[in-house]
Amino acid sequence: MAIAKQPVVVLDAPDAAELAEFYGKLLDWKVTVDDDGTWAEVVSDSWPPICVQQVEDYHAPSWPGQAHPQQMHIDVIVDDLDDAEKAVLEIGAGKAEQQPGVTFRVFLDPAGHPFCLCQN
Repeated sequence: MAIAKQPVVVLDAPDAAELAEFYGKLLDWKVTVDDDGTWAEVVSDSWPPICVQQVEDYHAPSWPGQAHPQQMHIDVIVDDLDDAEKAVLEIGAGKAEQQPGVTFRVFLDPAGHPFCLCQN
């Protein structure tokens, strides 16, 4: 017997709406933001949502260092790493200085969370 119906990823961010908009554009999913702007959801018809909560005194993870551990990350499967890299940079991602692999690339979302583009 399962305890939960589905997993939900919740990200902390200094600006919930901004980070939700980023992931909405990245995944082409719908974004909803609560009236006060401190909670947002990025929603698909077939996947669990990604939720974002606004946090005062937010500290971005440091990657690959551990001063502020990454805590979690999202892997995004893509067909073409070069095309996907260009697209995520255009919508506000930053490319991490350290790139430890050749079949994936590490980026930072607008709040500093590491995420990977992984070759299909």
